Amino acid sequence: LAAVHHGKRAASGGECDFAVACAVSLKLVPHGTLGAASAGMLSIDGRCKTLDARANGYARSEGVGALVVRRGDEGTLVCGSAVRQDGRSASLTAPNGSAQRTLLLCALGHGALGVSEIGGIEAHGTGTALGDPIEAGAVAAVFLAHCGSAHDSLHIGSWKASTGRTEPGAGMAGALKLQMQLMDASLSPNAQLHALNPHVRGV
Repeated sequence: LAAVHHGKRAASGGECDFAVACAVSLKLVPHGTLGAASAGMLSIDGRCKTLDARANGYARSEGVGALVVRRGDEGTLVCGSAVRQDGRSASLTAPNGSAQRTLLLCALGHGALGVSEIGGIEAHGTGTALGDPIEAGAVAAVFLAHCGSAHDSLHIGSWKASTGRTEPGAGMAGALKLQMQLMDASLSPNAQLHALNPHVRGV
């Protein structure tokens, strides 16, 4: 996603006619999986249960994807984007909700969009009991606090629930899913969601 962000800005700024953003994630050696398992980060049943009460970690997966970003509005239009470092966090697995709220507002501001103009979000959504509620809280803080009851509905999903987490390729997988949904004017269900995480429901 950082490559898409900078590629779009380079193309829009006239540095190039188009840019290709690529992401690759291959699990060729076991060390990363062993390390994540030792840290208790992986789901014991190999499923990313995004936003679900059964969320118990993520599943590692592989993926390769690419997007071509061009100057102008050809194809899927990227109205705005933003990149932000997470800043101080309680731990590696505890995202910074404040940084996430700032990132959302920056992306909306860059695209000159109001929250009421957004109908869906492709979430990070790794399927962890701690990370999902923090992300949901950041989304709620931006979209509920700034539009009140004017926002009829906001669809939130994550491709990780279907395919696992491709780690450095996760953002690309989510972007490609979102592009397909825009092209088909459809919304795919959030796989593995049986019962909403109560910490998400209370956000």
